[in-house]
Amino acid sequence: MSADITGSAEASETSVSFREALRFWAKLGFISFGGPAGQIAIMHRELVELKHWISEERFLHALNFCMLLPGPEAQQLATYIGWLKHGTRGGIAAGVLFVLPGFLLITLISVLYVKFHSVGPVEGILFGLKAAVLAVVIEAVVRIGRRALRNRCSWIVAGLAFLGIFVFAVPFPAIVFAAAIAGFALHRWRPQWIAADASAPGPTMPVALASPGRTLRVLVVCITLWAAPLLIIYSVLGSSHVLMLEGLFFSKMAVVTFGGAYAVLAYVAQEAVTGYRWLSADDMLQGLALAETTPGPLILVLTFVGFLGAFNHAAPFDPIVAGLLGAFLTTWVTFVPCFLWIFLGAPHIEGLRRRRALSSALAMVTAAVVGVILNLAIWFGLHALFGSVRTWKGFGMTVALPDAASVDLAAVAIAAASAVALLRLRAPMLLVLAASAGTGLILKGG
Repeated sequence: MSADITGSAEASETSVSFREALRFWAKLGFISFGGPAGQIAIMHRELVELKHWISEERFLHALNFCMLLPGPEAQQLATYIGWLKHGTRGGIAAGVLFVLPGFLLITLISVLYVKFHSVGPVEGILFGLKAAVLAVVIEAVVRIGRRALRNRCSWIVAGLAFLGIFVFAVPFPAIVFAAAIAGFALHRWRPQWIAADASAPGPTMPVALASPGRTLRVLVVCITLWAAPLLIIYSVLGSSHVLMLEGLFFSKMAVVTFGGAYAVLAYVAQEAVTGYRWLSADDMLQGLALAETTPGPLILVLTFVGFLGAFNHAAPFDPIVAGLLGAFLTTWVTFVPCFLWIFLGAPHIEGLRRRRALSSALAMVTAAVVGVILNLAIWFGLHALFGSVRTWKGFGMTVALPDAASVDLAAVAIAAASAVALLRLRAPMLLVLAASAGTGLILKGG
């Protein structure tokens, strides 16, 4: 397979042995801090500037393709480059090693969390991290908003998406679908309204199209791997067990997670906390804080959610065993589809990227994501800064309202200081989180 992929590589690209590539992908899995932007920057520096494994043009070409896909773009970019250099085995190695260290660490943290999170020093550290996460999410709103909201139309879509999810509890997949339809419609009837949003097709490269036989093999293998754990769970535990519900829910998330982890977390929080009641709002906040401080894709916070959901509804298993099964299952159904998108779609990327209608649809989806992340910021803010939050319902609306008397001034101070450090001082995120954890330990760890 690798011959038809690498045959068009530019002369400036350096060949590399599979063993050397394995060493790099393993290393990357341990140093991939900083969210998708930091992870992509690390790969660009190492693979383009230092090692010359891939040209600047081809790197950007691959990145643009991965940005069109649901799921974590940094992990998919690693999978794509691994596939480009060594075919299917290279893509599997790169994608798995990018996720594996973070998965193991998050799973270990999940076990420690359910055993020791009520210990004073641990509570203090988690308190500080929880407040700092609010600043991290606000910084994500600002960063993505600057890129996505380029004209009045995109601002309107972002505003409607925010109102839909915050006020009317519209499901995130419905918002993504509506935004995509709006993008297609605007491209068809009012293209001048979104001309600044739709990205122009990038430089083309000759890439051999996959044969129908190969496409069928990829579909059969990946879908079988994706569905096998769910079929086993269904046959043994039935359709209503928490593991089956988690598998189906996070499989759906794998298909609609356009816009990165922050966008989907709003919907996950909405469903996992208030819908399925797998974990508390406080657990969700602390899970995100923990995921921010570990390597790997931020979407690995879903591993934490899967662990706690199964741990809290463990029968007929021991709670820790159930939690481990939930963590593995959630991670499996989240990332197996990523390999399907890359192995199936990469040979056709030129045709996809030349379709301006698709670019217009994705531009509107990205705009909607800004509104969804703003909802996430407010949701986090309410639960991080106030001890009591009530829900008001009426006229088809559902709005969360804080009790002003329950405000935690220490949390407000940590969140404000973190926001200044991130947005004004451009301080490294890990440094901000470490300082916040230390402050929380001092204030609440006694």
